[in-house]
Amino acid sequence: MNNDKNILQDSHARKHTYLRISLTERCNLRCSYCMPEEGVELSPKSHLMSFDEIYEIAKTFVKHGVTKIRLTGGEPLIRKDISVILKKLATLPVELSITSNAVIIHKYIDVLKQNGIQSINVSLDTLDKNKFMFITKRDQFGIVYANILRLVKEGFNVKVNAVLIKGINDHEIIDFINFTKELPISVRFIEFMPFEGNQWNFKKMVSYKDVMDCVQHSFNSKKIIRLQDSPHDTSKNYSIEGYKGSFAIISSVTNPFCDSCNRLRLTANGQLKNCLFSSTESDLLTPLREGKSIEVIIQKAVLAKFKVRGGMDTLKKLQEPKLHNKNRSMIRIGG
Repeated sequence: MNNDKNILQDSHARKHTYLRISLTERCNLRCSYCMPEEGVELSPKSHLMSFDEIYEIAKTFVKHGVTKIRLTGGEPLIRKDISVILKKLATLPVELSITSNAVIIHKYIDVLKQNGIQSINVSLDTLDKNKFMFITKRDQFGIVYANILRLVKEGFNVKVNAVLIKGINDHEIIDFINFTKELPISVRFIEFMPFEGNQWNFKKMVSYKDVMDCVQHSFNSKKIIRLQDSPHDTSKNYSIEGYKGSFAIISSVTNPFCDSCNRLRLTANGQLKNCLFSSTESDLLTPLREGKSIEVIIQKAVLAKFKVRGGMDTLKKLQEPKLHNKNRSMIRIGG
């Protein structure tokens, strides 16, 4: 390991301070853009990180500069030891947050508060009950909607993530923005991204421009307020004058934010991905179990990070199936 350099700084001088940890490849919903309709081959339980292993790997990253950890899945709250994981990670000097589909989050509100979690991202792709059933294959819209309201009431900072797909939910853009009128939430529109088995193509994607064209057609331009983005923000943030909440667009495909990227991903089976679009991974779990240092592996993986979208630096390359079909399905990476 090169001790003269931060092991979390890549060859493009980007320092990585944000680690997303997937706790499970399982989910209680079946969204096709995340999980292929035919399902996925899940890792055997023995190949998944235990709560102790999650903590040990996270501790190594924090030692080298990670200041924020987000727990993802699958659905992270379906892990039976989620309370233990939260308790252990809460001892680290980091901002701890979680992404959930909110189906069972009402059972964990006290646990989340006890472990210092203030920010919760909720995945919700439609405000229509029937469309929710179509997208997720589960009749859970009522409980998810009620739980979003409950989280706001309980004082959490709530962001609602909606993946937009043409012909599926793109007609709901204004409905989602109006959802922020009386609620202090941020709705974030995410461009549909290519992963194994999700039948992605460019024609299905709703771009940043598409969203803003819709917004500008529906609202007086003087009432559309461009907000200040935070450092390393993946989203371009806006609000409507007089609305309590805000909306944002995450344009990973048409307008990537790679120059300021500070995030790394750890899959539930202990593989480090240096980019969401990367088809390569670095095994941290096996050497950890063998009692070996994982720092040199982390440094090598970080230094190998491409400047843009896992090497797909043009839209033409992104549309080549052979370049992105080797990437895992989203559910096996971590949302």
